[in-house]
Amino acid sequence: MENGSTTSTITIKGILSLLMESISEEEEGKRVISLGMGDPTLYSCFRTTQVSLQAVSDSLLSNKFHGYSPTVGLPQARRAIAEYLSRDLPYKLSVDDVFITSGCTQAIDVALSMLAHPRANILLPRPGFPIYELCAKFRHLEVRYVDLLPENGWEIDLDAVESLADENTVALVVINPGNPCGNVYSYQHLMKIAETAKKLGFLVIADEVYGHLAFGSKPFVPMGVFGSIVPVLTLGSLSKRWIVPGWRLGWFVTTDPSGSFKDPKIIERFKKYFDILGGPATFIQAAVPTILEQTDESFFKKTLNSLKNSSDICCDWIKEIPCIDSSHRPEGSMAMMVKLNLSLLEDVSDDIDFCFKLAREESVILLPGTAVGLKNWLRITFAADAPSIEEAFKRIKCFYLRHAKTQYPTL
Repeated sequence: MENGSTTSTITIKGILSLLMESISEEEEGKRVISLGMGDPTLYSCFRTTQVSLQAVSDSLLSNKFHGYSPTVGLPQARRAIAEYLSRDLPYKLSVDDVFITSGCTQAIDVALSMLAHPRANILLPRPGFPIYELCAKFRHLEVRYVDLLPENGWEIDLDAVESLADENTVALVVINPGNPCGNVYSYQHLMKIAETAKKLGFLVIADEVYGHLAFGSKPFVPMGVFGSIVPVLTLGSLSKRWIVPGWRLGWFVTTDPSGSFKDPKIIERFKKYFDILGGPATFIQAAVPTILEQTDESFFKKTLNSLKNSSDICCDWIKEIPCIDSSHRPEGSMAMMVKLNLSLLEDVSDDIDFCFKLAREESVILLPGTAVGLKNWLRITFAADAPSIEEAFKRIKCFYLRHAKTQYPTL
């Protein structure tokens, strides 16, 4: 690896750690409120199901799952994931289509590692999830950024895809529901993405870690629905929908009814790569069938209602703070992007400066947009309880009034 080739890459956890460290210990009476990390378990209103807890407990205490699992995952867990994903597809996945990973992050690494070759390039959405860029740099994959269009609900700029792609382009990454933008793509837009990828000759990596977390007017449509048009690698996990990111149970799935990935050499390459990876704990994998099959629909509805309510509170408060603006109301996932108007602020130079000063002065953590590829924007995570969001935005408004060029009266 070239010296320094990954050192300039900003990671979400890295910058959030720096923001936390910047908060003065002398700041009395103010608890830290983080709307920066997409971990809903930080707030008591987001808890996993009793079904999940019991399934893991039963698995652990059975004494049957303390040994190694097959490197591609336990067969019963792979079968359950195949059946779960097949519910929303016009074809059936088999156990051989599913590989179990340590969270979705490992699935990202697998996808990029399998596609990397000399001179290869990959198309990444901007704003996006910075782990893709970091993995690409480690694998010597050239990154080409495709801008998402905020005025069009953060849709992918397909004209830009056509101009950026060439014979060495291996894949386009599609994150749906969207992180960091909170968008949900329509069936029509996803079909256009599939048709564009087919025409240009590359596959689609569908990051669906927020799959089914859609609470707006558009339903969640898996990219695998279009697998007969273009080969799709689907990445997902239990982390967000079941509110268990620390369990590190993810999947890498070939949603490809045409059989592009059925070549024995490709399958063997997948299996050999998984031989060097460490997957999730065996007893967690053994709990997957029960978790996927027995979770009640009411649990999912409660989560969606909580996210919708939290996002509405954010949007209402954003209207009260002139220096931030959101052109697109969240429709899914757990985060949204807001644009900074620096011309209204006296002594704030950019989004990073804004976030560090806000952390020091108000003990509120937001993620600077630079971390996800969009300078002078902010990512706000709304997977939090209503009182915490209300308090965070009150403090953000105080911060704005303190730094505003033109003082607005308090309401």
